[in-house]
Amino acid sequence: MTWNPLVAFSLIAAAVIPSFLLSLIATAVVRANARKWGLVDEPNDRKVHVTPTPLGGGIGIWVGLVGTLALAQLAVWLISRIEFGEGSLPPMLASLVEMAQTHAGGFLHQSIKLWALLAGASILMIIGLIDDRVGLSWKIRLAMQATIAAFFVIGFDWKLSFYVDIVWLQYLVSILWIVAMINSFNMLDNMDGLSAGVATIAASIMAAVLLMAPDPSTAGPQLFTAGFLLVLTGAMLGFLWHNRPPAKIFMGDAGSYLIGFCIAIMTIVATFAGYDEGARHAVLAPLCILAVPLFDLITVIGIRLREGRSPFQPDKSHVSHRLVELGFTKTQAVLTIYLMTATCGLGAVLLHRVDWIGAIVVLMMVFCVLALIGVIESTARRSRKDS
Repeated sequence: MTWNPLVAFSLIAAAVIPSFLLSLIATAVVRANARKWGLVDEPNDRKVHVTPTPLGGGIGIWVGLVGTLALAQLAVWLISRIEFGEGSLPPMLASLVEMAQTHAGGFLHQSIKLWALLAGASILMIIGLIDDRVGLSWKIRLAMQATIAAFFVIGFDWKLSFYVDIVWLQYLVSILWIVAMINSFNMLDNMDGLSAGVATIAASIMAAVLLMAPDPSTAGPQLFTAGFLLVLTGAMLGFLWHNRPPAKIFMGDAGSYLIGFCIAIMTIVATFAGYDEGARHAVLAPLCILAVPLFDLITVIGIRLREGRSPFQPDKSHVSHRLVELGFTKTQAVLTIYLMTATCGLGAVLLHRVDWIGAIVVLMMVFCVLALIGVIESTARRSRKDS
């Protein structure tokens, strides 16, 4: 197989374009029927929108993701059974067909795990949809999230290793990681285009890392995990077309649960560094890519606990809200968080190319980006108190 930029671009387009179109159309259908289905987000004192807005954008993301992967599996199955004569196809198409045939066996072998993953994501999407429709207590939501996470972590042995050979600790950290990711994207969903936009940036950067950083076991690009993330990216872009300011629809808990779970699982099943490599620090790539959602989650919980409130009580203490309090417009706040995510995430692209000193520099860069926002916020709060 010849791996060149043109083939890579073609693969990216083949993953992103169909999922974008399916999500775009499905989200439009949900928009048209949201009120009839009882999926409407009413304004209140802790929300920034002032008019009733349709919910259920997560359904559109789900359709884009699942529909595209179903078409991809059908296409791979058909290509694996068709013989093409030499010279019967244009060179670029021939390269794509060769690649598909080369990896068809592996793709079909992994299809059971793929559809199990999609089943888990679908269940979480439905739980989120029920929460959007009738509301669920935080205890029920957390219990369901942890149960599904534990099923995949223990049942499929999908766990974070982080070079610690204590299995129960690996399981525990992995379950907590999945639940944290689900809730970080859920908490981040508080302004038009924010959560889905951050997830799109994170998923696309992670896909780039997996395509450029060789798998230690095969020395080749990690096509399956990268391809999944690219399909998810396309699905979120299709939704973002409707969610861009002023948003015509919100993805709701259905969408945030879905994307948080999928991204968390991909960080676990992907290989960022091998035990036999000198670049073990590359395993920190997901922390760089997802630094902003984690920063928002941790600081919001910290603020609520410091003020003596429940960490699960919704409010306006998120990073986006705090930036607006400083004088940013909502659009400026969202773009600032986009840039924070991209800056932290781009550092992950370098981790597999640098030594441990370079890795420390990358991590310090991520820390400085987050600390800068913290300094600006604290200075502004002090100025308001003094005045």
